[in-house]
Amino acid sequence: MNTIQDSLQEKILDRSAKIVILGLGYVGLPLATIFAEAGFHVVGVEPDQKKVETLRRGESYVQDVPSEKLSRLIQAGKLKATSDFSVLKDADAVSICVPTPLRKTGDPDLSYILVATDELAKFMHPGVVVVLESTTYPGTTREILLPKLTENTGLQVGKDFFLAFSPERVDPGREDWTTYNTPKVIGGITAACSDVAALWYQQALETVVPVSSAESAEMAKLLENTFRMINIGLVNEMAIMCDRLGLDVWEIIDAAATKPFGYMKFTPGPGLGGHCIPIDPLYLSWKLRALNYTARFIDLASEINTGMPRYVVSKVQDALNEKAQPLKGSRVLIIGAAYKPDVDDIRESPSLDIIGLLRQKGAEVDYHDPYIPEIIHDDWSMKSVPEIMEKVHAADCVVIVTNHSAYDYDRILEEASLIVDTRNALGYAGRENSKVVRL
Repeated sequence: MNTIQDSLQEKILDRSAKIVILGLGYVGLPLATIFAEAGFHVVGVEPDQKKVETLRRGESYVQDVPSEKLSRLIQAGKLKATSDFSVLKDADAVSICVPTPLRKTGDPDLSYILVATDELAKFMHPGVVVVLESTTYPGTTREILLPKLTENTGLQVGKDFFLAFSPERVDPGREDWTTYNTPKVIGGITAACSDVAALWYQQALETVVPVSSAESAEMAKLLENTFRMINIGLVNEMAIMCDRLGLDVWEIIDAAATKPFGYMKFTPGPGLGGHCIPIDPLYLSWKLRALNYTARFIDLASEINTGMPRYVVSKVQDALNEKAQPLKGSRVLIIGAAYKPDVDDIRESPSLDIIGLLRQKGAEVDYHDPYIPEIIHDDWSMKSVPEIMEKVHAADCVVIVTNHSAYDYDRILEEASLIVDTRNALGYAGRENSKVVRL
């Protein structure tokens, strides 16, 4: 006699399992297209009706998902988008891919997970596998999702339904490592949960890496990004120290990187950005505070990294001062607003703090970014200037915050009167030019 697990696994293997993805953002939409390409029928649930309408037209708003691919899957009936959570009543497999930001106090904001789980709980039924992909602290899947999905349902995890955590590993703009070929860690509440979730993801992804528990999977994600955050904090402080010592941090980093073992190259910058590195380690730090433990490396690295935008502004101020010109009233052009090169993602970008600080000090600030046409942030908003070189020529100081590959850096160097280069975008030419100030 087939068990619930046997029946679900059969549906997964013959691609008849109905997939629902909760949240169609930078994580959910690529995952939805991957499952649809693997032959599953996928429904994405997105509360933002404008996004739903955009997807129904076959237009993608996520850089890593080409509109051509999206349109083809929608026309074939493999992928649908809706804002109606009731589609969960027919789901065999559900992936939760909603945001997990930080509150202004630095505490985790799990409101999106709570809303998605509450909606899912209304339609829970036997024979469904649920995977949480949203980054969070160890224990979330077991302590928050599990009670909500079993309360008033009478369902038993590992027998009637299956619950696991699998951290997203999305790096927007990459073509070498994608949702398909980036190894996928999965850990379940029970061994059966791990088995079912792994089997599901194995049908669409190249490599699945099972671990012993949901908590192990949750912690693995935090280790990955804490490693990066701390090492970026190290090189950012190295940049500050080299500045005090009159040394070129970029030359020193390149020299150290020639060592073929025991060293991994990280580079400094104007601050942390993106959906993971500035946020994820603080989830771990918050969790440990509840256990009366201070995550000292995380807290120190966070302090250094969050101070970098102010350090950049001080470099701008000092550079203008060398020209006997105050920052107040000066025309400053920010080049690049996205958090990393060649992406349209501005989440947690240091450019937001740099622009805000410059405005507070009375500078007349413009920005240009071919990927970010408009910024709406807190109590201010700006539009990208249409003609960059005209502004470069007119600016009292140009600040390179994001080193997009589309920029003509040779021409920028020629036209600008003063440049603060936070990314070493100008390379050796900037090092040898007196009008360039490097991080």
